[in-house]
Amino acid sequence: MTVPIPNHKQLILFDGVCNLCNGAVQYVIRHDKKEHFMFAPLQGEAGQKLIRHYDIDTSKTDSIILYTPGEGLAFKSTAALKIASRLRFPVSLWVVFFIIPVVIRNWVYDYVARNRYKWFGKKASCMVPTVELKARFLD
Repeated sequence: MTVPIPNHKQLILFDGVCNLCNGAVQYVIRHDKKEHFMFAPLQGEAGQKLIRHYDIDTSKTDSIILYTPGEGLAFKSTAALKIASRLRFPVSLWVVFFIIPVVIRNWVYDYVARNRYKWFGKKASCMVPTVELKARFLD
């Protein structure tokens, strides 16, 4: 792996210009009291290294990817549910949606992802973390 991340952490790769994605990252930061997660925009250097390393087709997955050292990548609804499972109650209860077949979960996920800019807008550039959060972000 070409992106340095501690083995006990997980890396959330997100669309850095998407308002919905940025809001989700802010939500995770507020509710990840044990700091399980680190973050990197897909458009940044770390995100681009992972995309190249794993030969990810960003035309099919361009909003959220979860990287876990030793396990690899999770995409779309699976990534979102794995993230939710590490957050506190009641969000952690979202894991019940794993019973829904991945094809159906990803259909809903893709529908929202396709419309995220139209519904939530987008920024001209990636978010810049505060000084306090800088250690949790990879560039």
